[in-house]
Amino acid sequence: MQHRLLPLAAIAAVLAAPAAAQSVAEDIAPAIENDAAAATANAALEAAPVFDGHNDVPIQLRARFDNQINDFDFTDTTGTGETHPQGRAMHTDLQRLSQGKVGAQYWSVYVPVSLSESEAVQMTMEQIDVMKRLITRYPQSLAYAETADQVESAMAEGRVASLLGMEGGHSIGSSLGVLRQMYVLGARYMTITHSANTPWADSATDDPEHGGLSDFGKDVIREMNRIGMLVDLSHVSEQAMHDALDVAQAPVIFSHSGVRAVNGHARNVPDSVLARLPDNGGIVMVVGLPGFLNDERRQWYAERQAEVARQESLYLGQPDVVNRAMAEWDAANPEPQTMVSHMADHIDHIKNFVGVEYIGIGADYDGMPSGPVGMEDASGYPALFEELARRGYSQVELELISSRNAIRVLRDAERYSASVAGQPPLETILPKED
Repeated sequence: MQHRLLPLAAIAAVLAAPAAAQSVAEDIAPAIENDAAAATANAALEAAPVFDGHNDVPIQLRARFDNQINDFDFTDTTGTGETHPQGRAMHTDLQRLSQGKVGAQYWSVYVPVSLSESEAVQMTMEQIDVMKRLITRYPQSLAYAETADQVESAMAEGRVASLLGMEGGHSIGSSLGVLRQMYVLGARYMTITHSANTPWADSATDDPEHGGLSDFGKDVIREMNRIGMLVDLSHVSEQAMHDALDVAQAPVIFSHSGVRAVNGHARNVPDSVLARLPDNGGIVMVVGLPGFLNDERRQWYAERQAEVARQESLYLGQPDVVNRAMAEWDAANPEPQTMVSHMADHIDHIKNFVGVEYIGIGADYDGMPSGPVGMEDASGYPALFEELARRGYSQVELELISSRNAIRVLRDAERYSASVAGQPPLETILPKED
């Protein structure tokens, strides 16, 4: 038989075909992977919309509008930049909550630690009032909620279940009676401290005074458990976290924190505390604040603060010179970008260290300049869940993180409260200072 020789070009094409096919496969693989991740994330968020632990819209209403909201439009707040000194628009509105697949939100009724306790009590009540008024104005989109059942009902109706959380123990004026009345007004968690100590608890960002919680502080935890108010350990010192866990009979939350193993910021949760969550049943609701997520960003900020101090020491009484020097420093040392992947790294650590059952989301929108790139505002949650899906998280795991863990914790706190309904209120009084 006579064999006909193939042209050299044809032979080369045949030999190259497998490589070309492989190249095409490599080109389309990321797109296929991204499509699959997006589908998994979307399915999870449709089944279990985000239950976010911390949003600071109430303080924005006060700072920008003095709580005068009758003419305020919460449908779209992207044009509110003119109400902020640096021109920043709000992060949150009804449109972006919908885009972000948010089904439930703890609205933070934050008040500054600079206030006296009596002033803090009044302002907390005013912040509860303004947020309740805002919720009432949008019954098609928002549903006021106080219980896990109400959260689930609102989600089923396609409305954002809207709960209230107090940020800072100074809001109760060192009074268990005020604590109980704040619960009656709707507060369903209290962050034990904010950036400074209370007379009975140490903050993570203040010099310790009490060695964690005082005896009165431990009774605050007990009374919160008794009435069904969640104990929020974001902002508190490591020892105060341990003291609260020693006393707590119901799950605790960290409404907006990262983990210290990934970023060493004092506001983040150390592994010594994480290790105790399985016994307690609580959750870390992972924050979106760049300085708590990206350790390179944390180090950059420390270096910048040191440079500010150096320049101010060199040029006392010459703010214009300092400002010019810092502008040059900023140009030479741009802020490191914080990405969605940084937030996912914190979630990875919690999952690998104690399990996916102890993770939630508490982004801190409207309480920070911006979230990570791709999650700058309340529309960005799907980007995080797509990132987690690309990392191999299943739909079931994503549903736990998005809201099922948070609902379980709220329900467990309610169950514990019901189990001790016959116990009398604690009547502990904070000892007066000599």
